[in-house]
Amino acid sequence: MDDIFAKAKSASEFIQTKLERIPSIGLSLGTGSSIMLESFEILHRIPYSEIPHFPLSTVESHVNELIFAKAKEKEVLILGGRMHYYEGWSMKELTFPIRVLQLLGVKKLILSNASGSLNADYEAGEIIMVRDHINLMPGNPLRGKNEDQLGLRFPDMSDTYSKRVRSIVLDKFPDIKQGVYAGFQGPSLETPAEYAMLHRMGADLVGMSTVPEVIVANHAEMEVLVFSIATNLCYPPEKITPTTLEEVIGVAQNSAKTLAAILETIIEEI
Repeated sequence: MDDIFAKAKSASEFIQTKLERIPSIGLSLGTGSSIMLESFEILHRIPYSEIPHFPLSTVESHVNELIFAKAKEKEVLILGGRMHYYEGWSMKELTFPIRVLQLLGVKKLILSNASGSLNADYEAGEIIMVRDHINLMPGNPLRGKNEDQLGLRFPDMSDTYSKRVRSIVLDKFPDIKQGVYAGFQGPSLETPAEYAMLHRMGADLVGMSTVPEVIVANHAEMEVLVFSIATNLCYPPEKITPTTLEEVIGVAQNSAKTLAAILETIIEEI
């Protein structure tokens, strides 16, 4: 996808014709998390198919809508569908929605995802706040010619998961655990040997999303906050069981209302 700036500008201008206001907070929902929309007051929906250049997720449980909503008294702009590398999108294509949010003026981005747990202290369904990541995907969304209007050629990644925002979460929810998320391309789940390798590398969670979007959001100088629902246990080896997408979605949905309550509190504070 060449000339990201021009295409994102076209998409953002279209969205501005549909909405009276643009919130400063964006929210991207992961697998099984669309049920959280029930906790928000929906003000307006825009199908992705109507937005110029916008990709469509092919993953079950993603609603493919840009949603203008209110969490208590704070307005948010919600990406109700996420694109993944394993669907066939390029890194630039799957992160295009983040570029559109950037040109709309979104300054803070909250993402959720479903992941496998590599930490023996985590329970299935537990909500983990991501403090860092390991990028094991086969590419970087910033690869290629840098468009200076969008960010620096070599962005620093030392505070990618905003310490300021995470401190607000910990102040409100002191018992929440933090972890490192490893991004794999998928769509096959990891082998027991790969789970063991990731654990030794220092990863607490593994999934097939989030890392590309976070890199682009950091390039766009957004403050980033990520919550991961540990849907299946992948370490130690004796806890590994066969996993299906339906099971992942089921566990994520069971935890999504708890996560929605956390988000309502945090959105008001940040």
